[in-house]
Amino acid sequence: MRLKEIREGRGLSQLKLGEMSGVSQSFINYIEAEKKQPTLRTLNKLASALGVPVSYLLDESQVKVERDMR
Repeated sequence: MRLKEIREGRGLSQLKLGEMSGVSQSFINYIEAEKKQPTLRTLNKLASALGVPVSYLLDESQVKVERDMR
């Protein structure tokens, strides 16, 4: 899961992403720390708020390609 990398790449705090997605900041923290696994519904909310497909959140190679293109 590349949630933290994508979130930080967009300059968003966990709190701001939580406000945008309707997912609590504490749950985002647990997801990023790999202490909890999000449901598909939660992944959809986060992906929508970040403007990416769910598959992009899950695909580490996509993030590497984006980083390399900068």
